[in-house]
Amino acid sequence: MLEGILIGLTTAFTGTNLLMVIGGCLIGTFIGMLPGLGPMSIIAIMIPVAISIGDPSAALILLAGVYYGAIFGGSTSSILINAPGVASTVATSFDGYPLARQGKAGKALTVAAIASFCGGTIGAILLMIFAPMLAGVALLFHSAEYFALMVVGLSAIAAFAGTGQVGKALLMTLLGLIMATVGEGALFNAPRFTMGIMDLQSGFGFITLAMAMFALPEALYLVLDPARSNNEAGGEIKDLRITRDEAKQIAPVIGRQSIQGFLIGVLPGAGATIASFLGYAVERNIASKEDQEQFGKGSIKGLAAPEAANNAAATGSFVPLLTLGIPGSGTTAILLGALIALNVTPGPRLMIDEPEVFWAVIVSMYIGNLVLLFLNLPLIPYIAKVLAVPRTFLIPFILFFTLMGAYIGQNNATELLILVGFGICATILRFADYPLAPLLIGFILGQMLEDNFSRSMQLEGGIGFILERPMTMGLLAFAVLLVVLPTYRARRARIRAQGIADGD
Repeated sequence: MLEGILIGLTTAFTGTNLLMVIGGCLIGTFIGMLPGLGPMSIIAIMIPVAISIGDPSAALILLAGVYYGAIFGGSTSSILINAPGVASTVATSFDGYPLARQGKAGKALTVAAIASFCGGTIGAILLMIFAPMLAGVALLFHSAEYFALMVVGLSAIAAFAGTGQVGKALLMTLLGLIMATVGEGALFNAPRFTMGIMDLQSGFGFITLAMAMFALPEALYLVLDPARSNNEAGGEIKDLRITRDEAKQIAPVIGRQSIQGFLIGVLPGAGATIASFLGYAVERNIASKEDQEQFGKGSIKGLAAPEAANNAAATGSFVPLLTLGIPGSGTTAILLGALIALNVTPGPRLMIDEPEVFWAVIVSMYIGNLVLLFLNLPLIPYIAKVLAVPRTFLIPFILFFTLMGAYIGQNNATELLILVGFGICATILRFADYPLAPLLIGFILGQMLEDNFSRSMQLEGGIGFILERPMTMGLLAFAVLLVVLPTYRARRARIRAQGIADGD
């Protein structure tokens, strides 16, 4: 391993490769800030540029920098205008945007930058140490285990339900799962539930739904409630630094979620989205009662957890890509295509046949995270000034990026009609106090849940696969625990409160 690291350092610290790291991080960060242009889109656009470079190490370093730079920068639009353009930054908006509305946009961006840096750095270190071993662990996961992992992800709904709202959260999750069935199914290529609309044959677009659930209702909410728009503290920029006490609060959260996020990222098909949702859910469930009440209202722990997890998972996703040749997500699938186009064959022999490519990418990730930190921290006061824009200008700004993001995501005008329809429905649900996050979780995980369940049923010959596979049973038991534990804690607190009242 030490020999490999030395090869990686020698390759990564050449002038060309350092420029590739810096360029990739810059491009990724600014693209990540724009709703609708996620890492998949920009990496697809950058592939011809990367191939023209000729050197596989430099090309992959550039594309990797764009990837984790986009994940790093994707938190900005989630925090400032509640418009998560990338699935892995949806959980960031749950506490990041409330912090921005409280006049703490600078603090929120600082926490996100630090958590992202630590998650990416810890992920890069773990990647150096455990990549060969973790490749073997990833091979133990089959469709049945991935189905159980999706169920664990769905069990995170308990973390997004307020007091007495578990039923509403469950209902919204089911609605998300139903929406995920629109389009072609896993078993049959025939379209389902499209109502004869050709544009729905591939299902609803994630960007469209994310904008409809979060960004568009926010703009409509500001229009429908002018008093809230005028009195909101979001325009006042202060508290750019975090205190020592706040640093102590988020340090263990970042440590836990960096490790958990990396391990989830290692699993092909899991990725940064599930890592961010699970990170948020786990931290909320293990938090004290006082801290739990702050989640969803501007908790720095609730912001740090998904940011550390999704950046560590982005790094972890390179384990199956480089060591097994298995893409763990749509983005890494595009990266796999780029590798093949560069005549590099990812797999178990990559470390032996082309160690300079393998280790240079890993070392460049650590350099890239330093670049991202030094790039983002000085810019925070200027980025945060987006909230100083008067609401009369900010509302059209949000609407413009929302509509643009939905259109660019699918390049289809029908998406705009779907966006407006879902946006109005989401606004009504928001006024009725229904949580919107579980719907998006159900939608994101629904397709993967169906695919892996169908594949497991075909391979194992029935639903008995659940009882025959110990790892599947263990993951499902963990999912049940994630749902039952918050309910049990709430019931115990209610009984204790009743006992105190009876004593009085």
